Amino acid sequence: MPPLPTLSVVIVTKNEARNIADCIASVAFADEVLVLDSGSSDATVALATAAGARVVATDWPGYGPQVARGFGLARGDWVLSLDADERVPPALRDELRTALGEAATRGIDGFRMPRLSEFCGRFIHHSGWQPDHTLRLGRRSKAGFTSHFLHAHMTVDGRIGTLRHRLVHHSYPHLDDVLEKLARYSSGHARDLQAHGKKGGLGRALAHGVFAFFRTYVLRLGILDGRHGLMLAIYNAEYTYYKYLQLMFLQSPPQRPEFPA
Repeated sequence: MPPLPTLSVVIVTKNEARNIADCIASVAFADEVLVLDSGSSDATVALATAAGARVVATDWPGYGPQVARGFGLARGDWVLSLDADERVPPALRDELRTALGEAATRGIDGFRMPRLSEFCGRFIHHSGWQPDHTLRLGRRSKAGFTSHFLHAHMTVDGRIGTLRHRLVHHSYPHLDDVLEKLARYSSGHARDLQAHGKKGGLGRALAHGVFAFFRTYVLRLGILDGRHGLMLAIYNAEYTYYKYLQLMFLQSPPQRPEFPA
C-alpha cells in the first residue's frame, strides 16, 4: 500500500492566544502545522511554537492573500485551511485520513466539509448556518484562495468531494466577540463590496438590514434556534446595515464640519 499523502495545516493568526493551542492540538495528526502570524502582541506565537507549529511572522495583506501565502509556504501534498477558532473533532480527523488515502483513486483534488458554528454559547442549527459546507482541504498543487479582504474562500482546480463529519467553529463564544466582530467584519466586507463596484447609501443600508433580519429569522428558520436565533437575526441585520453605511462613507468620505462663527 502506498504511503498516505502528506498534509499541511495552514492557520493565520493575530492575537489568538485564547484559541491557538486547542486548534493545533486538534490537528496533531497532520505532517505540518504552519501558523502565519501578523504581529500578535499576546502569547500566540509562543503557544503555537510550544504546540509544535512552524510559525512565520508576516504583515497583513488581507485574509485571502494571507492564506494563499501560507499555501505557498506549506510543504505537504495537501493543505487544510483552518481559522484559529476552529477545531477538527476525532470523527472528522479519521474521515480526513481516509479521504486522503482514497483521493487519488477517486480522482478528487479537494474536499468540502460541513461546519457547526457557535453563537454566544450555543451551536446554531438553523438561521442560515446549517447546512454550512465549506471547501477547506485541497491538493496543494491545485489549491488557491480568492483575494477578498474578508470573505475569501478556497478554490480547487479539479474535482471536489464532500465529507460527512463536521468541522467545529467557535465563532462567537461570547457577546464581546459579537460586538468586536460587528465593527471589524462590516468594515472589511464593505471594502470587498467597493472592490466589486457595489453602491452604498442609507436607503440601501436600511433595506438590506431589514431583509437580513427577515431572511435569518423567518426564511432560514432562525425562530427554531430560540432566543439565540433572534439574537443572530438582529446581529445579521446590524452587520448588514453597518456594512452598507461603511461602503457609503468609503465612496463619499464625510467632511469635517466648520465650527459656526
